[in-house]
Amino acid sequence: MNSFDLGKIKLFLFDMDGTLYLGNRLFDFTAELLDAIKSKGNRYLFMTNNSSKSVKDYIKKLNSLGIKATYDDFITSSQATAYYLKKNHHHKTLYVCGTNSLKEELIKEGFTVTEDTEKTECIVMGFDTELTFKKLHDVSFMLNTRDLPYIATNPDYVCPTEFGFVPDCGSVCDMIYNATGKRPVVIGKPEPLMPILAMERLNVSREETAVVGDRIYTDVKSGINAGCVSILVMSGETTEEILNASLDKPDLVLSSCEEILDKIK
Repeated sequence: MNSFDLGKIKLFLFDMDGTLYLGNRLFDFTAELLDAIKSKGNRYLFMTNNSSKSVKDYIKKLNSLGIKATYDDFITSSQATAYYLKKNHHHKTLYVCGTNSLKEELIKEGFTVTEDTEKTECIVMGFDTELTFKKLHDVSFMLNTRDLPYIATNPDYVCPTEFGFVPDCGSVCDMIYNATGKRPVVIGKPEPLMPILAMERLNVSREETAVVGDRIYTDVKSGINAGCVSILVMSGETTEEILNASLDKPDLVLSSCEEILDKIK
């Protein structure tokens, strides 16, 4: 798994937390790695399942860590969710169990967002760092009493921090399942939509695209599902035990993205 030729890769799709930084700590190699990719004439995008922040929020965060970024440097689960909703539920009024940033992203894409359960026509779940019991109550009430489209931005069970992990969207969706017996349509990794949208945007083939991240069940699996090269880094959630037990195997396993820098310098 460690012999893949990274010289073939023209587009790197990087997960962020646990891959390029951890919480508010940028890994020492990250800035040099991103500069090296650009100097080779290649491209990278930040591809994240974390829907608690808008692209504007992420630009601000990366700038604070010393990484310059623009709107065009991102492909997010929020963007992919908006794409899916436009194709399938374009005129529906949304109840968003998510942050104000996620609501603003969807409003910017032309959707109407409401907190009125009677006016709701579609439910969207995100990684909600502003979660309240009222939101859980509203979603449970609607799913138990009505047949509504039910969408989740991502299936992650936890989000990494400097001290360990906190519950993410997938954990909240499990709580809702326990209360309603209903599962959402999942948009983010491991589904292939985000890598596909990225490749279409930059006109790069599957063989020339690598998905890089610290999780097998989201990052690696999305690369596999999209037909891209999958690279697992052991700098975040995945342990050797998890890797050995997984049926999904990445094309390449690295201790961190610093090894990518070493291979492309």
